[in-house]
Parts: sequence; C-alpha cells; structure tokens
Amino acid sequence: MFEFKLPDVGEGLTEADVLEWQVAAGDTVEVNQTLLEIETAKSVVELPSPVAGTVSVLHVEAGQTVPVGTVIISIDDGSSAPAPAIEAEAASSDASEVEDASEEKPLVLVGPGPAAAVPRTRRLTRRTDPVPAQGAPALPLAEVAPGPSRSATRAKPPVRLLAKQLGVDLASVAPSNGDVISRRDVEAAAVAAPAAAQPSLAAEPTPGERETRTPIKGVRKAIAAAMTSSAFTAPHVTLFLTVDVTRTMDLLARLKADRGWTDVRLTPLVLVARALLMTIRRHPGINARWDEAAQEIVQPHYVNLGLAAATPRGLIVPNVKDADTLDLRGLAGAIADLVATARAGKTSPEEMAHGTITITNIGALGVDAGTPILNPGEAAILAFGNVRDTPWVVGGELQVRKVTQLALSFDHRLIDGELGSNVLATLGRLLEDPSEAFVLS
Repeated sequence: MFEFKLPDVGEGLTEADVLEWQVAAGDTVEVNQTLLEIETAKSVVELPSPVAGTVSVLHVEAGQTVPVGTVIISIDDGSSAPAPAIEAEAASSDASEVEDASEEKPLVLVGPGPAAAVPRTRRLTRRTDPVPAQGAPALPLAEVAPGPSRSATRAKPPVRLLAKQLGVDLASVAPSNGDVISRRDVEAAAVAAPAAAQPSLAAEPTPGERETRTPIKGVRKAIAAAMTSSAFTAPHVTLFLTVDVTRTMDLLARLKADRGWTDVRLTPLVLVARALLMTIRRHPGINARWDEAAQEIVQPHYVNLGLAAATPRGLIVPNVKDADTLDLRGLAGAIADLVATARAGKTSPEEMAHGTITITNIGALGVDAGTPILNPGEAAILAFGNVRDTPWVVGGELQVRKVTQLALSFDHRLIDGELGSNVLATLGRLLEDPSEAFVLS
C-alpha cells in the first residue's frame, strides 16, 4: 500500500487547500495521472500519482486545508502487505512506524522515484489501516462517493478549470473534434445550458440571510498579508503623468496590419512594457530593492518584469524572466503566455518569484488612474490607465488625441523624487514618440 503525502510544491509553503479530486476510491490510476488539484498561497497545482495501482482511501476532502507532509491518499500498488504479527507490534509504536514509512517512500511529484528509494520487498513495521490526517476521519472505500476520473473527462487542465467556472459538467459534454473536449465545446455547453444553471461569480445569499461569510485562505490570504506588509513597510510615493500616446497607438495599428506580425499578440500593454524596459536602461536605479535584513540596496542587472493579473483566484503577479533581453516579438510572446497561464489558473510559484518591477494594466478595466501598492520585494510599480480620445493642444491647435495617464509608485527609502520624476518623464517621452523605444534593441 502506497501512502502519498502532500509535498512541498515550492517556496517553502507549509499548507495547501484541496480544490478537487480527479479520482475516487476504487479507480485505477497510472503513473503521472493527475490525482487532485491543490491551491497554495502562490498557485493552483496538479499533483500526479507517483505509482500505478488502485485508489484505496482518500484521507481528505475537497475544501480542506492540509499541512505539508499529511497523508492525503492511499493507493494499492501491489506491494506486500505486512504480516499480522508485525501489525500487532506496530500498534504500540506509531511514531517509529511513520518515520520508517517516510524514509522508505520519499515525496515525489512525477514518477515513482528511484528504485532504491522505494524498495518493494522491505516489510514495514506500520499498521495497515490508514491514519487520518490531522485528526480528520479517514474516508473508507464504502463511504467515498464515486466520481468521474481524469480519464473520463478527456479535457486539458485549462478546459476543466473553465468548465468549473461556467458550471458545466464535463461528463455531459460531447467533444466536437476527436475524443478531447475543447474550450469551444465547454463554451457551447454553457450557452446551451439554462440561465438558472449558470453559477454566479459572487456568493448568492439564501433567503432570509443578511450576510455571507467566505473563509480567507489561499491566494486571497496571501494577497492580504503581502499588501499589508508592503503598505506598512515601504513608504509609498506616487507620481502621475498624462501622456499623448497617439503615435504609439498608430504604431500598434500598423504592426497589427503587417503580415509579418500576424502571429504575434500585440497589445498596448506590450508597447508600454517595451518602453518601460528602455527607460530602465537609462535609469537602472528604479529596478532595485531594499534588503532590510542586510541593510543594503540591491541593484539587479536584469529585469524580471511583473504583470499584475486579475484571475478567478484573485490578483497574482507572474513575471517575465530577463525581459530586458527580449526584443518586441519575444516580449509579446512571453506576456501572452503569462496571461494565458494566469487565466487558466496554472501559474507556478516560480513564475511569481523574483520579480524586480511590475506593471498593472488598470486601463484594461476602464480605469483612468490609480495609486498602486508595491509588490513586496520591489521598489516600483507602474499603473497604465485607459487610453481615451481627449481634446489636446498640438502646435497651438486643439486636436482629438489618444491620451492615457501613467502612475508610478515607488519606495521612497531608495528612490527619491528626482529619480522617480526622471523615470516617469522618460517613459512619457518614449510613448509620445515610440520610434526610439521600439527600433532600438
């Protein structure tokens, strides 16, 4: 019997929320088949099976918060069962049994691990009945409601997440092309379903209920802790600049019409990101951080460009690693990949770690300006507002131009007003006349 413990999926996290089981007791599983989805303070992660066998017991239910190292599922992998005499002896030495088990079968995320690390012939001094996780009762085989396995859905993780958000039962969706359910199939099923069956993004109160309470955990809990720490640790200053971006928007239109760029997803955010990277080359001090423990200002010689993304799980900030080394085409592709992954809820902890500066595109939500809070560990964040047709004086004449507002928040401990102002002014000039920013590599 193989007992799979909740592993540390990165960043030293101590717990995770069980979102959804993809298997049920009695299901046959293969190596690397997804067992369940968990949500940490950083991201949603799929946990694959390290072994092949039959699911015996699910020790935790969806919705539970589980500490790392807790046994979450038992799988009958065909290994030898312990003898009765050893079982009796095991009942009086639980602590040593758990330690022996952890030594024999290390935590692995993919594959069964090295053969030497999982010996099949060694007889463990442990009891055969599953130990409940953190005092929670184990779910015996007879008490676990059977559910669809991963193989029954035949859909990729982003499609399964979309189905969950739209309230579509994948078991009722027929694939239109082959045997794999596509995003279009799910969207079509959602449109065809009665309106009453569609889920509300907000919790619907029951009749007579005056308030609804939602537990704070996962990403929302991490966001609250990070923003509170940032607001009360770094002295924030925000500067604003209104910019005529007509030429930048004209450039965007020309590139989109060029057949050489048809395979690239170009947006105003991509051009602003490119201009910011050019600005950082001229004013590298904006791309720094304050190390409180070491009492040092750290100046990276690279730019990991963070992009604030609103997702169904809350606000997350993945970053493009070494964005300063990318040309416009490469930057556009990297941003498109990050956005798609974030919307699918599959951003990994590593993709959100080690950012150096962030852009938040509040204009995509129709907002003109804001005072963004610094992403912890960074010294600056740029808010890019909505682009509007606005009366503007050009050469002494009043014209209608494409205008936006930029807001730069920064840590006043290491960035003074002069540097912050120079950064914003340089960025504004590049967006007013983008030829320099996008021709130079």
